Amino acid sequence: MSNRLVLVLLSALVLLGSCNRKLLPARTKTSSSASMPEAVRAANVDFRFMTAKGKAQFGDQAGNINLRIRKDSVIWISASLIGIEGGRIYITRDSVQVLDKLHREYYAGDFAYLSQRLNVPITFDMLQALLLGNYLAPISPATQPVITTEGPVQRIRYEQAGLLIMQLVDLAQGRPQQLQVQSPATENQLLVEYSDFQPLENNPQPFAFTTAVQIKQGKSAPTMLTLTYRAVDVDKERLQFPFSVPKGYARKK
Repeated sequence: MSNRLVLVLLSALVLLGSCNRKLLPARTKTSSSASMPEAVRAANVDFRFMTAKGKAQFGDQAGNINLRIRKDSVIWISASLIGIEGGRIYITRDSVQVLDKLHREYYAGDFAYLSQRLNVPITFDMLQALLLGNYLAPISPATQPVITTEGPVQRIRYEQAGLLIMQLVDLAQGRPQQLQVQSPATENQLLVEYSDFQPLENNPQPFAFTTAVQIKQGKSAPTMLTLTYRAVDVDKERLQFPFSVPKGYARKK
């Protein structure tokens, strides 16, 4: 389960790796919230430390997840089955490390390496926005989104690296409710839907307790992943992000 969870979460950002396109710069030091145009009516969840516990459903498999985030700095995920941890992920702004306890393997690299291998730009801010249900800003500040209002929602569209990206923002809540990424060249598609919005203690923005991810590559059947959180806390304590590779683990290329 842990390997597939990692694959789906990262694939949600790099699902179009087979398409030959010019790569945009993958490194950025600006947060997604700082890149939001004034016309965008989305309000991102703001915090220093966040912890969330819940379940991940992948096809007919389900596992527990423990998510910890230090905003704009660290993302840490632990996945387990029947109480036994199967894997752990540790992501910073310039590194990606994955520990597979089931197969005694680990991966260590960076976003630039992943971007070069898959030929699609990946950043820490992309993954953070996906997990939090925040507005996903363009990588390049030169990219200007097209913004329209359609009844109770705001539609935001822009293109980057050959991809068409569209987001729907619920104007009443000020929160994104849908993210779509399409590749006209390959017919690959990503659809993320956020639902079950609930208020968080000491935080004015509602948080999506359910995230449904659908990835479709060409004409193949879609891959589905649903994250359902049962407990989300912000700024209750300073979190730790333990990660180490035991002896005897093989490094996966």
